[in-house]
Amino acid sequence: MDWYGWSKTFHIIFMMAWMAGLFYLPRIFVHFVEGKAAGEDVNRLAIMAKKLYGFMTIMMMIAIGTGIWVWVVSGLNGGWLHVKILFVVLLLVYHLWTKRRMKEMQEGYLNHSGVYYRWANEIPLVLAIVIVVLVVLKPF
Repeated sequence: MDWYGWSKTFHIIFMMAWMAGLFYLPRIFVHFVEGKAAGEDVNRLAIMAKKLYGFMTIMMMIAIGTGIWVWVVSGLNGGWLHVKILFVVLLLVYHLWTKRRMKEMQEGYLNHSGVYYRWANEIPLVLAIVIVVLVVLKPF
């Protein structure tokens, strides 16, 4: 059995699941802010956000665990890997930012506009693009 191949496979799968959560949760923030401004009941969105955050946190932990395992087993090294790890840390910071926003939703408010959360939603995409380019091209 090829443990390295399976480890990479699971790392990619759980990374995709984590990214799906990072892409979708800010969209819930947008709907919460705009729904609240329109006088709609947004309680269900706060519940959805909390459940999604829990799911994506589990996916994040498994993605990071399998990523560390792939790194240890493969002995990967190089400047590209250090930069990739930096961008993964930035994804973790973004993940924690979404946690704070989700907790604000639980308290019934978010302090920014829907446009703000739409723009914030682009951050994980930019980080993911850089990570994929580094992994595939290994430019340095």
